[in-house]
Amino acid sequence: MPNTPTPSTQTDTIVFGMGCFWGAEKRMSEIPGVIDVESGYAGGDDENAGYEAVLGLEKEIRYGKTDKRNHAEVIKVTFDPNKVDLKTLLAHFWENHNPTQGDRQGNDVGSNYRSAIYTHNDAQMATAKQTQAVYQTALTQAGYPEITTEIAPLHNYITAEEYHQDYLQKNPNGYCGLGGTGVKYPSDDQSPMPKSEPPAPRLQGDALNPTRQLVVFESEDCAFCQQFKTEILNDWQADVAVTTTLNPNPPEGWALEKALFATPTIVLFENGQEVSRFTGYNGDKARFWKWIGYRLLTPDQRRIAFEQGTEPAFTGSHLDEKRPGTFVDPITGAALFRSDTKFDSGSGWPSFFNPVEGAITEHEDFSHGMHRIEVRSASSGIHLGHVFNDGPPPTYKRYCINGNVLKFVPDSAAAQTNQTE
Repeated sequence: MPNTPTPSTQTDTIVFGMGCFWGAEKRMSEIPGVIDVESGYAGGDDENAGYEAVLGLEKEIRYGKTDKRNHAEVIKVTFDPNKVDLKTLLAHFWENHNPTQGDRQGNDVGSNYRSAIYTHNDAQMATAKQTQAVYQTALTQAGYPEITTEIAPLHNYITAEEYHQDYLQKNPNGYCGLGGTGVKYPSDDQSPMPKSEPPAPRLQGDALNPTRQLVVFESEDCAFCQQFKTEILNDWQADVAVTTTLNPNPPEGWALEKALFATPTIVLFENGQEVSRFTGYNGDKARFWKWIGYRLLTPDQRRIAFEQGTEPAFTGSHLDEKRPGTFVDPITGAALFRSDTKFDSGSGWPSFFNPVEGAITEHEDFSHGMHRIEVRSASSGIHLGHVFNDGPPPTYKRYCINGNVLKFVPDSAAAQTNQTE
């Protein structure tokens, strides 16, 4: 029999369709203030459908054999309104999938994977539509088409089978096709772009790097601009020039693709033309570095860094590099390993027995039927390789690293001289 969410005075519920409910359940359950997330089906004509029935009906719809409306795979989010408000949940909803794809989400195609918000009262409906309008503005600025999300009163909610509940907790290697657009939902505290020319000079294009230049557009009294400076700019070591401005116009002689609508907005220019932008910042450092990383890295590097790929043995960079120096993150420029911790492991990948303090993070990895410890860069979050317990003293560790996601910076001649004195 179908289950119907029944909000209490202490908790509230809302139902989201974000494509495959396994990934959606995991993403939304991680939000502080969310009490429970349940996988289910909703929005279709059948009052007693299950997983196989939904898949079967979708095939009939695809071949034109029925005009029945199918359910969407959904999640019922139960939350404490005193700890997290509905608008925050909706912001996560918009950010954590692509709401412009119609009857699909990533590689999952069909009306059962449609984007949807199913509400249980007028207040939820109004908030859903208001956040949709806000996010549509951000998507449009980023070049995305119209949102296709269905926003409607909840109809025929059914709890999914037990094996679908907490699926990715039970199956850490399970499929999750959930992926967002990378467009941040604008924060209430985000400062609008000034309506008139601020008392700041316009940047001169001929004084900047003509090949590749980052420009951070700010405004006065912008808390997130200051946060971006503190967390990103103040320790800038990336191999791309960056500058800030209070003037909302592009550098003289350069061109923006579209007008700016909020600060901070970080725009990447190449040869005087905007090629990409990052709008808004709220401490999401990993998302920022991934954004710029996609412009700085080659396709092979991106496959390793962002898709946990591995270069073939004996094919990567720096395998025979022995000069005094530092191996750094190719995006942030932060130090990862010193050359005096490098050793020849015979494995076909650059190997080190010790990283620079605080440079890496370690994570359990159950991929490919193995249990390993993955190594990521602490500064950018990119995948580097794995660490094993078969290295030399004093640590007896072997940090087996993909050379193609390392950049080598040799010590200066002066530094080398000082080391030998």
